[in-house]
Amino acid sequence: MSSKLTLGQFLKLASLLDSGAEAKDAVAAGAVSVNGEVDVRRGRGLVDGDVVSFGGRAARVTARGAEGVS
Repeated sequence: MSSKLTLGQFLKLASLLDSGAEAKDAVAAGAVSVNGEVDVRRGRGLVDGDVVSFGGRAARVTARGAEGVS
């Protein structure tokens, strides 16, 4: 992956949240976890295999060329 995918971007990309403002608020509130641990850094870089969870839903980061959301 040549450019860094951030937690805030991925929340929107994976349709876990609808907007950047919602992502910012959810992350700041501690409502988002990465690989089972709460992370409050919206700019956190994600890597292939990371699992992001919010509101009882989860999505896995996959390498470019793959589906992207599971």
